[in-house]
Amino acid sequence: MANSHTMNKPIIEHSNPLSRTLLEKLDYDQLTNCMRCGFCLPACPTFKETGVEAESPRGRIALMKAAVDGLMEPDPMFKEQMNHCLGCRACEPACPADVKYGQLIEQARDAIEDHTDHSLPITGLRKLFFDGVFPHRSRLKWLGRSLQFYQKSGLQRIARGTGIMRLFPLHMREMEGILPAATARGVIEQLGTSYPAKGEPIARVALFRGCIMDVLFAGTNVNTVKLLSEAGFEVFIPETQVCCGALHAHSGEMDAARELAKKNIAAFKAANVDYIVSNAGGCGALLIEYDHLLHEDKNWHEDASWFATRVIDVSQLIMEKGRIPSFADALANTGTSEMVRITYQDSCHLRNAMKGSAAPRQLMKRVANAQFIEMKESDRCCGSAGIYNVTQPEMAGQLLEHKMEHANQTNARYMLTSNPGCLLQMKLGIQKHKPEEKMEAMHIVDFLHERLIVSD
Repeated sequence: MANSHTMNKPIIEHSNPLSRTLLEKLDYDQLTNCMRCGFCLPACPTFKETGVEAESPRGRIALMKAAVDGLMEPDPMFKEQMNHCLGCRACEPACPADVKYGQLIEQARDAIEDHTDHSLPITGLRKLFFDGVFPHRSRLKWLGRSLQFYQKSGLQRIARGTGIMRLFPLHMREMEGILPAATARGVIEQLGTSYPAKGEPIARVALFRGCIMDVLFAGTNVNTVKLLSEAGFEVFIPETQVCCGALHAHSGEMDAARELAKKNIAAFKAANVDYIVSNAGGCGALLIEYDHLLHEDKNWHEDASWFATRVIDVSQLIMEKGRIPSFADALANTGTSEMVRITYQDSCHLRNAMKGSAAPRQLMKRVANAQFIEMKESDRCCGSAGIYNVTQPEMAGQLLEHKMEHANQTNARYMLTSNPGCLLQMKLGIQKHKPEEKMEAMHIVDFLHERLIVSD
């Protein structure tokens, strides 16, 4: 789909097909908004790791503009730099010109994908998951059921014991080792499509349950509903909702992301809710930008704006609009008098796109005798970034190593976060870079629910 920001675009007849597509899809106004000031450089994880200008937002924008202006042809190195970006968007809060870098990198990847011939196995895997699994709840349930069988039947133990797992790359083996228990019984199967508020309802809200979230972290979805209920919200869970489309958008599958957005907008608009609640920063960051995703579609833009303005993170909703629940003393049943140390790893998208870094910290500080230790560079990406830790394992591993250096310095008993991808990455970090003191990675919702004092 052509970009509507065409007023200032150069009129160039590109011979390179990718250059033509970049010219068509990139927002030229945003490219020219970049002042090259360099405020983004210290905020960018890949630039901090390498010190290479092309590995920074400023450098990548310069490459995009050079390709669009006909000053260079987008070669394999150009594609590599676009794909090497984490998409964490830490550059956006640092940018005095308010450049929408996250949108630019997705537009660039969308253009690149149009001219990329993947190997047969990669093409098959992309089609299987992006088209065949993520958009379909019934197939996600099948995936959950299959993973559950693998984990509980003894196949997992056999695969590890016989060395079959050595056929896979190291980073794939590592991720397999920290996967939580899968299930085909998501939040609707466990709680139904509606759940009443405790006391007088403050508002009617809808939970965005996610796709993989409802397979590998269904318990977190259930706990989210119960936490919202305790805070005074009537919770509805639209059954026809689908994957948010974030993984599609980050991988250059923008048309597929738009189709998923339309299905979600229809599902939640029919529910007539006051808020749409996300408990996964990666999902929430795209949900709040459905209006931009569909800004050229006159049939959907108004409803997309309705949707985007109602999306909010669970912690932020409870802190700003709810009756904040009571939580049990963190020392209860521990057999110790020492305060329980907790720290927090920001979800990049929750912090940088949804602007929701304060509420999780405020909530966890309400647990008595839980000592919050702010981790150094807690706002820097952990290396998960959707499927970045799978597609770019070397850079992801470097980022995780540095993250665990800071995490271990906190001596925290609990490492909390607000995004499933970050949670898995921190579990992997704890396993690989073992802290001296026992540390457990948890979603903040699960940590709070464990200590929730349920009202009558």
